[in-house]
Amino acid sequence: MDSNVELTPGPEHFNSTGCIILNSKDKGRGVYASRPIPKSTIVEISPVLLFSKEEYESHGRYTVLDHYTFVWSEARMALALGLGSLFNHSEAPNVNYILDKATESIRYQTVRDIEQGEELCIFYGHNLWFAPTDADCKNMENNRVPSPVDDGWGGLSGLDNSDASDIVNPYLEGDQDEIIGEDELPFIRYKLPPEEEDPDSIKTVEAWVVEVPDQRNITTLLKWLKQSGLEGPELGHLKRIRKQGPTTTLLLCTGTPPPPFPENLDLPAPYLLPVPSSPALTLPSLQLKSHLWPTMYAPRRKDEAEPWTRGKLKWAWDCMKTAVDHAISLPIAALIPTDPSEGTAFIGHDTRTSTKHPLRHAAINTIRQLADHHASTKIDIQDMINAANGEEVRNGTNYLLTNRTFFITHEPCIMCSMALLHSRVKEIIYLYPMPKTGGSGGCACLPQLKGVNHRYTILQWKVDTPFGRFSETPLEIEASVDV
Repeated sequence: MDSNVELTPGPEHFNSTGCIILNSKDKGRGVYASRPIPKSTIVEISPVLLFSKEEYESHGRYTVLDHYTFVWSEARMALALGLGSLFNHSEAPNVNYILDKATESIRYQTVRDIEQGEELCIFYGHNLWFAPTDADCKNMENNRVPSPVDDGWGGLSGLDNSDASDIVNPYLEGDQDEIIGEDELPFIRYKLPPEEEDPDSIKTVEAWVVEVPDQRNITTLLKWLKQSGLEGPELGHLKRIRKQGPTTTLLLCTGTPPPPFPENLDLPAPYLLPVPSSPALTLPSLQLKSHLWPTMYAPRRKDEAEPWTRGKLKWAWDCMKTAVDHAISLPIAALIPTDPSEGTAFIGHDTRTSTKHPLRHAAINTIRQLADHHASTKIDIQDMINAANGEEVRNGTNYLLTNRTFFITHEPCIMCSMALLHSRVKEIIYLYPMPKTGGSGGCACLPQLKGVNHRYTILQWKVDTPFGRFSETPLEIEASVDV
C-alpha cells in the first residue's frame, strides 16, 4: 500500500475474499484487499438495477448516477449494487469485469495476484469525466490513448505512447512525409494471389441490355442514356457496346428496368444479363471478364501495395507499442486506433481464462467493444431508422472496420480472422505468427480463400529488428494457443 495515501475506515462489507472499503484522500471510497488474493479470483458478483434508455436519457444522465452506471444491452444502463460501484479507475487495472446478462449481474475477477493492502481497480475507459490522481497520471503516461487528432489521416497521430524507458519510436525524427521504400519497411507483407483469375471466382451483377439491330441508332441511344440519367458510376468499369458478329448489344443499367426507349426507334425488349461487377486487375482476369462483357483493365487498384510515409510508420509503431504494453500485464492484446467518428480507441485482451469462456479472444473482445460503441451512437440509430423506412443508408456503416487498421500482438486465429473479414477490416498488423492455429497466414489465410467476399492486407512486424523492439519485458508466446 502506498504510504503517501491517507486512508480512513469505511463501512464493513461481508464477502469471502477479504475485500474492505476504505476512504482515500484523492479518490474517496475504494475497494482494498485485507489479505492476498490470487489471480483469477471472483471478488464480487454485483446485482444490477437496469434503467431503460428513455429513463436514463430523460433523468439518469443528469444525476450523480451518470458516473456509476455501465452500458447494458438494448441501450439500457445498469447500476451495480454491492461493491460494484465502488471500484475506482486505473489505467493498469488489476480487476476485470464481465456483464452477465442472463443473471443481470456483473462479475469482478482479479487479473493478477493482489497483495494485502492493495486497491482493487477496474478500467473505466478512455473518456474520463474526472482528473485522474497522480498515480493514475503516472500509469496514463505509459498506457493512455488520448483524444483523436485530425491530422489528415483520420486520427493516425491520435496515440501518444511515451514512457520512461529507453525505447523510443525509431520514426520520431526525420521528414514525416518521406515515403519509406518497400525494403526498409518494418513489416513483411503477406502477398495474396490475384483475384478473379478462374471462371468460378468472377463476381457478376445483373444488368439490363438491349439488342440494337440497326447500328445507326447507337448515337441516338447513347444520348438517350445520358438524358435519362443512366450513366452512373456503377457500370463505369464496363464498355457500353458489345459487338459479337452481326449482333450489337447496348449496356443500359442495373436495378430497376430502364425507361421507355425513344418512340422513333424500333427495338426489342431489354433483358437481364450477368456482367462483371468490377474491372479486371490482371490480364487473365481481363480475358475471363471480357468473355461475359467488354471490361476495362485497371491493374492499379487495391492489390497495389500502399505507400507508407515516415509519419504513418511513427503512428503504426506507437499503436503496436500500446498493444504490447497492455499485453505485458494482460497477455495478448488488440487495438483499434482512434478515429474521429468514434472519439476513442478500443483495446481488448484475451479473457478466456478469467471468464472461462472459450470465445473470449483478444480480437473478438476488441471488435465487440467497437460494436457496443456503435450500438449506442445516434448516428447508427439513425441509419437503422433510415433502413427501416427504405431510405438510403450511408455506405459502409453496416460494417465495423471499413478502412480501419487492426493491431494485435499475436496472429489472429481462424475464428478471429473471419470476424475481421466480416467486419471489412482494411489491414491487420501483428507481431508474432501462429503457424499452428493462425488464420491470417499461419495454418490458413482466410482472405485468399475462394468464396470470401472481402480481402484485407496482412502485415507481420519484423520482431528481430530494432524496429520490432517495443518493451524491455518480452511477451509470452504460446504457439499452441490460438488468439
